Amino acid sequence: MKKIILSFLIVGVVSFSISCEKTADVAAGKAKFDQNCAPCHGSSGKGDGPAAAVLNPKPRNFTDQAYMSKRTNAQLSAVIKNGGAANGFSAMMAPWAGVLSDADIANVVAYVRTLK
Repeated sequence: MKKIILSFLIVGVVSFSISCEKTADVAAGKAKFDQNCAPCHGSSGKGDGPAAAVLNPKPRNFTDQAYMSKRTNAQLSAVIKNGGAANGFSAMMAPWAGVLSDADIANVVAYVRTLK
């Protein structure tokens, strides 16, 4: 019985995750990215924004497909929401939970996934 309940729970979480990804708004994500992320990550997501010159380590290059292909949307969302330090990365990546809603974060992740 526990296995059946666990199976339904897993299917539900995966289904919810997939449905959230399908409803993400890339254009809205780009607008939030340009407003909040581009100062560090750059307008094209290469980690070369104006603030990057004074940051150590440098911001993530989202066009690095070798790295990005190994990261799930949930991982990217967690770093955006809770910051780098909370996820084993640089504390220079601030948490955005107080600024961006979960929908905003999903939209930003969807936009970041378009960067090549």
